[in-house]
Amino acid sequence: MPQTKPSQEKVDITDIIDDAPFGKFHILVMLLCGLIAMLDGFDTQSIAFVAPVIGKSWALKAGAFGPIFAAGLFGLMIGQFFLGPVSDRYGRRLVILFSTLVFSIFTLMTAYASNVPELLTLRFLTGIGLGGAMPNIIALTSEFAPKRLRATMVTIMFGGFPLGAVIGGYISSFLIPAYGWQSVFYLGGIAPLVLLVALYFLLPESVHHHTLSGKHNDKIRKTLAQVHPKHAPAQDAVFILNEPALAGLSFQHLFLENRATKTLLLWVSYFMSLLMIYFLMLWLPTILTKSGMTLDIGIKSAVFLNLGGMIGGIVIGQCIDRFNPFTVLASGYALAGLCIASIGFVGHSTVLLMCVVFMAGFFVLGAQTAMNAVVTSLYPARIRSTGLGSALAVGRIGSIVGPVAGGILLAAAMPVQNIFIACAVPTIIACLALLLLKKNIAKQSTN
Repeated sequence: MPQTKPSQEKVDITDIIDDAPFGKFHILVMLLCGLIAMLDGFDTQSIAFVAPVIGKSWALKAGAFGPIFAAGLFGLMIGQFFLGPVSDRYGRRLVILFSTLVFSIFTLMTAYASNVPELLTLRFLTGIGLGGAMPNIIALTSEFAPKRLRATMVTIMFGGFPLGAVIGGYISSFLIPAYGWQSVFYLGGIAPLVLLVALYFLLPESVHHHTLSGKHNDKIRKTLAQVHPKHAPAQDAVFILNEPALAGLSFQHLFLENRATKTLLLWVSYFMSLLMIYFLMLWLPTILTKSGMTLDIGIKSAVFLNLGGMIGGIVIGQCIDRFNPFTVLASGYALAGLCIASIGFVGHSTVLLMCVVFMAGFFVLGAQTAMNAVVTSLYPARIRSTGLGSALAVGRIGSIVGPVAGGILLAAAMPVQNIFIACAVPTIIACLALLLLKKNIAKQSTN
């Protein structure tokens, strides 16, 4: 932090951001980050869209795609775990640009894969880029959002992820028959490259990062003038962030200063939440078709699951801005468990099935999206991406376990009703972890 003269004005950037009215700058940040999230969602789901066609073309057994799915999810975990700390040191913007470039290139290269080892390797490398982008678009949106609107802005922005999955499903259904499975990866690779040009010229760097670096006062002043046009700091003002300095590696600070219990409970919540989400996203159509539903209904169920998640994220995000966030999230996961357990009991009523699946997505995907916004408020700016990235990385382990567990349950020929009852258990554990987290934070506030 530069030395200040007695006459120089000290300005806490948090005060300016929190006081700012919602305006064009906020819309720009949400739009750019939301487009990244949308392409992220499309790319993450793209392998599921083409798997049946590739399997038939390459004469693969159904189980051959298990390792390929896992490789992509493992890459996501690596990207989130390692690129989160990198952005805390070198800036959100740089890592977002790098991550977008990485998943663009390797998605495009996937179109040229000719065997399982190549496909597996390319999905892993694509996953690293996808994983690196995710925590940073959340952190950047959060850092420009006024406190009163933070959860709402983050959940609306990240609603682009399930939107990308939904749009990708519809587009792929037209592209694959007309142009082959490779066309999905051409689109998934070229679109982010086009967006990358816009990001380079329009995406701002976090003023939190600039302030913590002790440099770029002019850039901070110009950016804050866009955030809050009516606020005009003096030309020689020095910008500060009212947070204590953190020495050492950013990861270790997740467990220091009474943050260990908070971090571990968050990890439990993320693990259980993403375990359940990826189980539903990857296995729901298969389970429904095995229970006697048509393939068309199975595919539509995945669309309704993601649609519910889009709307749920926005609604739950607004509730978090008004009520205790942990009570809202815990309630969401409890209701998600009830809806998931009910899926196996709706019989062959398509309308009832879609309603229950929609509500399951509303609560479980919506709560997960909203939880991303809450995490950013639990850690100081110096370790914000590290905290979110590590939670998402642990969640990615759950996202790998979920599909594997689904395969085991199906192989055991368990009745459909029992499968969905068993699948409700992780959401209840996530609910309990969040209630304990609420209690822990309240205790720290009292002390």
